[in-house]
Amino acid sequence: MGWVDGPVVGFDTETTGVDVTTDRIVTAALVRREGTTTSVTSWLLDPGVEIPEGAAAVHGITTEHARLHGEPPPPALDTMARMLTEALLRGEPVVAYNASFDLSLLDAELRRHGLPTLPERLGRAVRVVLDPLVLDRSLDRYRPGKRRLGDLCAHYRVTAHADLHTADVDVLATLDVLTALARRFPSLAQATLDEIHDHQVVAHRDWATRFNAWRISQGYEGPGADLLWPAREAVAPVREAVPAIA
Repeated sequence: MGWVDGPVVGFDTETTGVDVTTDRIVTAALVRREGTTTSVTSWLLDPGVEIPEGAAAVHGITTEHARLHGEPPPPALDTMARMLTEALLRGEPVVAYNASFDLSLLDAELRRHGLPTLPERLGRAVRVVLDPLVLDRSLDRYRPGKRRLGDLCAHYRVTAHADLHTADVDVLATLDVLTALARRFPSLAQATLDEIHDHQVVAHRDWATRFNAWRISQGYEGPGADLLWPAREAVAPVREAVPAIA
């Protein structure tokens, strides 16, 4: 039985913005899927700061709603991190679309509230992570068009369970996209989880290097894409001969 038939744990956040160092988690969802059984855990947080109108327009949570109905961040963040850590220690891969955003943001939030980060809880780097965005970019590199979650749902003919930009809906769609990727690319389904993780570390770094060079050529300012994946915390060493998945 390959990893495709085993349990996976999906994770997603909706936030106050897109800066992983300063923005806050507003909602989050963790979905464990094993065979036909799916369990969903979701959180609504009061981030302690104003939720910009632009962010609220995306996920539908206003500052007033979060203050009235949201729970304090520390216990919710601690539970998220504990559940993710337990999954990884059980050998269950964490699935996240654009994982470097959600996992980096979660670690920043944990540090903000004086809680141990995922690597600190694990006693090692975070692995195994499966990221459909990184996999799609590497396995179908030259396909034109955007690669947002909705775009991949359309390309792989995945029907979202409801409107995207709700954390639990996004996780379910991400898990379905991962399944579709494994069907489309047999070499992905046949690879081991460790091989896939190592492949993504290198694939993301190569993409980010090319993307940042393009930004410079176009005169864009700013830091560009981070070279580290799946988070800004230190990554595990990658073998020199990283297996190709194509």
